[in-house]
Formats: sequence, structure tokens, C-alpha cells
Amino acid sequence: MHRNQLLLFLGMLVVYALIAFVSYAFFMDQLLAAAGMKQMPSTGMSPLVLGLANAGFILVVYGLLGLAGYAFARKLGLPGIYRVGAGLRSWLWIPLGLGLACGIFVILGDLVFAPINGFGPFVHPPFPSSILASISAGIGEEIIFRVFTFGLWAFILNRVLRRWNGRSAALWIANLIAALVFAAGHLGLVFQLTGAKSLGEVNPFFLLEIFLLNGVVGVVAGWRYMKDGLVAASGVHLWTDMVWHVLWGLLPR
Repeated sequence: MHRNQLLLFLGMLVVYALIAFVSYAFFMDQLLAAAGMKQMPSTGMSPLVLGLANAGFILVVYGLLGLAGYAFARKLGLPGIYRVGAGLRSWLWIPLGLGLACGIFVILGDLVFAPINGFGPFVHPPFPSSILASISAGIGEEIIFRVFTFGLWAFILNRVLRRWNGRSAALWIANLIAALVFAAGHLGLVFQLTGAKSLGEVNPFFLLEIFLLNGVVGVVAGWRYMKDGLVAASGVHLWTDMVWHVLWGLLPR
């Protein structure tokens, strides 16, 4: 079972690397437009070479972080990549249902915040790069924020709290920390879109929107990670982004 978990993780990592290559090599203009940039800072590399470089980076760095997180999961008695014996209900239907709910929640939240956040409705990657971005985030961000960040904090907190049988508390505190870090990971995009140089220049309602909406999605994904592993967490994230970035992004404003 341990070998199968690692093989599935490797497969997800390869998919992520391939999508990164395709995105950089063939959809760079669309990705830059979604980030509010007209052109990529000069690197001296062609899009194909840049795509290969990013794919290589993902295979090495995300691979190592994922393996470290998987080791934390095994020590904590968590499913890791997937819960052995779980069927489609845990791998597909529950993540799909939660992703649809989270996607609708994010849409409604953006509609509420848009008139007061100083920026307006959030932007989306143009189609079809929105599909690639959704799959990429569903795998890559879950490896970083759920498998590694969640796993690291859960491991540390469990060691601190274990004398009080605080495993459950350690897991949920780690889940909240990982969700906040996940939300904070979107601040770079906020700076690009708004042109702000510091947090003080960003409308506080925009910051509240970023942390609230992303934080809720992060907590839900973390909950499914605890229950069913990376595959389930990635499913929640993927379907959330499919509703939010792909379907909602296609509708005229």
C-alpha cells in the first residue's frame, strides 16, 4: 500500500509538471493577462525553455516537499495520499459536492465584497488556461499547503500536545494555520492586480475577502485531507476552482 501511495503521488506530480510546461510554453499571454501583467520580466529564456525549467522545479522541489509531508502523515496516522479502502464516494463524490459548494460560496462572497473592496470583481484566467490553472492549483497548492504545511505543523503540535492526548486539537490547529498560509499565498497576486507596494496600501475589505474566502476553502480541503488524503483535498480545490474560475469566469459580466 505504501508503494501504491507513492506511485499515485508521482503520477499527480508528473501531471502538475506537464501542465506547468504547457501553461508556460503555450498560454503565457493568457496567464500574464489574468495577473494584470503585460509581459513577463526578461529572463533570456524562450517560453519552451521556461516551461521545461518550471516543470523540472516542480518535480524536484514539490516532490521533496510532498515526500516530507507524506512522512509526517504516516507518523500522525493520516491517510497520506489516499485512504486505503475508500471508494468513489470519498475520492470523487464528496470532494465534488464540497467543491461545488465552496465554488458557489466564493462567487457569492466576491459579489458581496466587489462593491466595497476598492478593486471590484476578482479576475479569472481566460479560457482555456483557466482549466489548466485549476488543475495546477488543485495539485500544486495542495501539496504545499495541505501535505507539507499542514503536515509539518500537525507533527510539531502533536509532539507538544501529546501528553494531553491533544492529537485532534493539533490537527485542527494545523488545519487553520495551513488555511491562513494558503490565503496569504494569494497576496502576491493582490499586489500585482492592485499595484500596491505594501499591505497598508490594499483596501482592508479586499484583504478580508482574500483571507475569508480562501481560508474557508483551505479549511474544507484540510478537513478532507485529514479524512481521505491528498486526492480528496485536491478534488475539493479542483472543483472549487472549476466553478469559480472556469464556469463563473466564462459568464459575461
